[in-house]
Amino acid sequence: MAAQKELSPGIVVLSAVVGGIGLTTGALLTVTSLFGYAAGAWVSPEALSPGLIGAAMAGVAPALFTIGRARLWQDVRSLVLPLVIVLVGLFAVSLLNGGSLQATEGGPLFLALFSLGWVATLGLLALGAVGCLIAQYRRPAGRAAAAPRQPAVPLPAWSKPPLAVVGSGWFGIGAGLLAFPDFWGALVPWTVNRADAQGLGVWALALGVGVLGALAEDDLTRIRPALRAVPLIAPATAVVLAVHFRSVDWASGPGVSLLALVTGLFTTGVSGHWLLSRADRRSDAASDARPAVASDPRPAAVSDARPSPADDA
Repeated sequence: MAAQKELSPGIVVLSAVVGGIGLTTGALLTVTSLFGYAAGAWVSPEALSPGLIGAAMAGVAPALFTIGRARLWQDVRSLVLPLVIVLVGLFAVSLLNGGSLQATEGGPLFLALFSLGWVATLGLLALGAVGCLIAQYRRPAGRAAAAPRQPAVPLPAWSKPPLAVVGSGWFGIGAGLLAFPDFWGALVPWTVNRADAQGLGVWALALGVGVLGALAEDDLTRIRPALRAVPLIAPATAVVLAVHFRSVDWASGPGVSLLALVTGLFTTGVSGHWLLSRADRRSDAASDARPAVASDPRPAAVSDARPSPADDA
């Protein structure tokens, strides 16, 4: 089993920076989408796609701010690895679809400048994310990692099949949209272009990696940061879908699948929080039940000389 490694400061700084940028940018994309405007970095046929991307960005941001509380890399990698996928993936999608950017299409001045800033910022963040990840894996292991890892709070057996289904569903959809956007984009239950399909694919792939990574960790304490993100992403996505309800072909197979995957994502986050809270309560109760060894402030010579059960024995 791989040794435990301390969390590098670069990962903490990167997460905080991405959290701040993601919260503001995601809120902008989400709010404008709710009012019917497609304010993404590239031209979109509908406001729904940039709204979903913005909802995911804003939903994951609060969890990124908590990464600094962790001490070990193993405790945050289920959230950081999907984060790197998002940064590198969105930057690559923006470059591959440069002809669809607002600046290239001659969009409004604000959106044209926004698209240029989007590409520049993503490029810097993607480069920084790859560098921080390499530095993290090259970081020497701590002394405490020689022993085999034992899950502190293993996932219950009944939760693993649903996790595998939800994670595989998001992963498969994301991979399909990224690799074959023309084919899989036609199956999306609303109108998307190539850039929309690949941008949504990046987020779907990251969600799949996050859920499957949690399954591989098999330890609720190690996926705590990721559990903070999932319950926020799912409701934010649901709000955007609800506002654009008429734009989605809910009667189609992809529409039903989308509803099932969003519901599964929300259920995963809520049930994970419940299981982890229950485990924390049990741990606290066990700690309280242990006999406390109180120190006697009096000198040993004048303390009570009552015989203990061991003396009687």
